[in-house]
Amino acid sequence: MKKVDDMDSIKSKIRTIPHFPKQGIMFRDITTLLQDAQGFRKVIDELVQRYTGVDIDVIVGLEARGFILGGALAHQLGKGFVPIRKAGKLPHKTVQHEYELEYGTDKIEMHIDSISKGDKVLVVDDLLATGGTCLAAATLIEKLGGDIIEMAFIVDLPEVGGQKKVKDAGYKMFTLCEFEGE
Repeated sequence: MKKVDDMDSIKSKIRTIPHFPKQGIMFRDITTLLQDAQGFRKVIDELVQRYTGVDIDVIVGLEARGFILGGALAHQLGKGFVPIRKAGKLPHKTVQHEYELEYGTDKIEMHIDSISKGDKVLVVDDLLATGGTCLAAATLIEKLGGDIIEMAFIVDLPEVGGQKKVKDAGYKMFTLCEFEGE
């Protein structure tokens, strides 16, 4: 469990933008956290500390902010990095999955040769809201034979319900902070 002051220092660097991308959504913008050198280092250091020594073959980052976190974490842990992108962005043969967001639907994909059967995978993204994106990613990873070790996020929005969906689907998850109804 993270100390409250650790969570507060990370939370304090995250900007909230009301009514984006649509009315009623409180968008948690981590770009302010990433542009703060100490804040970004703290996030990566916390993740490195958690996953050092854990049997992981590859880190999967979800478009787009998961690329930043996943890439930095993969580098620090000496692991490979695999991007999961929106449909139509990858040049080689892909596997795709359509899913629902809190404000619509989307489709993601990954290269068919990016995960090998039995690979132990850590999924990384900036924020857990409805759980749709990370559960869609899990579907793709498992289609290719990967085993998900855990899903890691900077922010959890527990009132949106993603945490429950992820846990009910049988996945372990880790977050550095949460925003409840703020």
